[in-house]
Amino acid sequence: MKPVTLVLAGIGGMGEVYVEELLKHETEGRFRLEGLVDPEPQRCRRLGELTQSGRPVFARLEEFYRSGRKADLAVISSPHQFHAQQTILALEGGSFVLCEKPAAGAIREARAMAEAERRTGRWAAIAYQWSFSEAVQSAKADILAGVYGRPVRARCLYTWPRDRAYYGRNGWAGRIRLEGGAWVLDGPANNAFAHDLHNMLYLLGREVRAAAVPVRIRAELYRANPIENHDTAAACLDLEDGTPVMFWFSHAARLDRGPRLRMEFEKGVLAADCRGGGLRGEAAGGGIREYGDPDKTPMKKLWDAIAAVAEGTIPVCCAGAASAQTLAINGMQTGSDGIADFPEGLKRVEPCGSTTRVWIDGLDEALEGGFEAGKLPSEMGRYDWARQGRTVDLTDFESSE
Repeated sequence: MKPVTLVLAGIGGMGEVYVEELLKHETEGRFRLEGLVDPEPQRCRRLGELTQSGRPVFARLEEFYRSGRKADLAVISSPHQFHAQQTILALEGGSFVLCEKPAAGAIREARAMAEAERRTGRWAAIAYQWSFSEAVQSAKADILAGVYGRPVRARCLYTWPRDRAYYGRNGWAGRIRLEGGAWVLDGPANNAFAHDLHNMLYLLGREVRAAAVPVRIRAELYRANPIENHDTAAACLDLEDGTPVMFWFSHAARLDRGPRLRMEFEKGVLAADCRGGGLRGEAAGGGIREYGDPDKTPMKKLWDAIAAVAEGTIPVCCAGAASAQTLAINGMQTGSDGIADFPEGLKRVEPCGSTTRVWIDGLDEALEGGFEAGKLPSEMGRYDWARQGRTVDLTDFESSE
């Protein structure tokens, strides 16, 4: 087959991961890189290698398409606030799309992406690498086949301490909305742990290319760092069939732990204990099923997208499936009744490389206890800092405003 032509939007940050992967395999004949897009391309450490063969660099994706160049696939690895705009532009420009997670900052944008798919007849895959992994696909096949029966509840706990450099690395980290009005909603469940929230919804979707859509959410948001948005979140989502999906995520805990995933069904359990530890299932009467490590091949999403273009197929996770996570995030930010600052007396500051990080004394135990009991912090009755969030109906939800 002839090579799939690519344009890569965003070559710094996460985009550099794509750069490394593409340069590693560029002699294999599966693709041809037609152009690069980044307003600050000098941030990419391998810019020289990318441009030495005459590949053009554009400041904006619009400029690539206006130049008359074509790309079968646009790979979008720019910041969250550009995902919807660039995805729709690429679809209308004649390209299929692989867009980094999350789908968008606002649910109206994610829905506009799905509408652009329908209008153009092209797909926009969202790069939740767990969804593309053989481990998750095998587990989902068993769920759809009824091996585990009806879902009862799903839970995930993940704590990953982050330092001040993490929030100072760009102009949108830890932000809710930018000065120009673009939604970012950068927080644990919409960035570092977006995979883990999406994965629970995706596994419970009733088709291979679908995710379960929440109809209600109750959330509690907390903050330890001097940022606009939260750095700690606990929430309970209700699915249409009544299944509760809960998570406890934090960048302000002391320990790096997770993801601890537990999905309970009528006839079994799916579980994972840590990143790289593997996904396993235990079905009634069926023993242990080892599905493998969902992180084993993180760039499978790229090669699956390239293969889908070449073969005329559709990737497993497109804008429609990914929008369930965006809906949850939008509802969470609306329904938390604001962000509660942790008490100063609980804050601990310690050196972290050339900078510092803040963690909250007792937070690890509070989140662990919530995970085990299936309760949000305010429901534990033990923490003076905990504040109850209100319930938000998501059935006709339109935006974060």
